[in-house]
Amino acid sequence: MSLRNKVTLIGRTGKEVETVQFENGKIAKVSMATTDYYTNAAGEKVEETQWHNLVANGKLADIMEKYVEKGKEIAVEGKIVYRSYDDKDGVKRYITEIRVEELVLLGSK
Repeated sequence: MSLRNKVTLIGRTGKEVETVQFENGKIAKVSMATTDYYTNAAGEKVEETQWHNLVANGKLADIMEKYVEKGKEIAVEGKIVYRSYDDKDGVKRYITEIRVEELVLLGSK
């Protein structure tokens, strides 16, 4: 396995899993929040949350659809993928996603 493009995240899902069916299979998409804490120069504890777009296909999409719900704590490992698309108004949009390769179901909701 290559270490060139690998990310591991642990966090909670922010919505229900959305699935999209294609002729050759389906994908599952969900957002996930990761939160870090640090102390600023004034000695105050600061909470910083980052949101990540997760995408899975194949058997992982089936598992996510069946077992992952809003608020579920999960751990994922995958690759960072950057892509662009044109929205309904013809404006080019850019998105960053985590293509999930491994999924671990952790705590309850």
